[in-house]
Amino acid sequence: MESRAFIDDVAKRLCCDGQRAEGVIVAVFQTLRDRLTSKEAADVAAQMPADLRHFWTDNERDARGVEKLHRDEFIGRVRRFADLPDDAEAERAVRAVFAVLQVALGSPSGTRGEAWDVFSQLPKDLKQLWLDAHEVGTG
Repeated sequence: MESRAFIDDVAKRLCCDGQRAEGVIVAVFQTLRDRLTSKEAADVAAQMPADLRHFWTDNERDARGVEKLHRDEFIGRVRRFADLPDDAEAERAVRAVFAVLQVALGSPSGTRGEAWDVFSQLPKDLKQLWLDAHEVGTG
């Protein structure tokens, strides 16, 4: 999936413009990346188009540990990072980005290939959010 299609799909799901979608994508990508091991984060980045990859890799730290965030902490971090008005909007943003990322990783259900590898590193409460992401409408 090309980066413009990725951004446009997120924007459509969130009923926002491309610039806002980019900010949300960065917030979700970097929060998710920091929740994964460095190796898994690198594997995900390797499957992204180069012009989308920088959203994932910006601010990456060498030899970082896994930030063991659970669902509420994850959503709160995205809300603050993307400057969203409340946790409900942040959860909607997370679901939208998760859904489009799963498609980009070749698994719209989030349960195959690289998407499965991401899923396997999430705690139970975030796993459910990952699995339910495909239920987000497309506008």
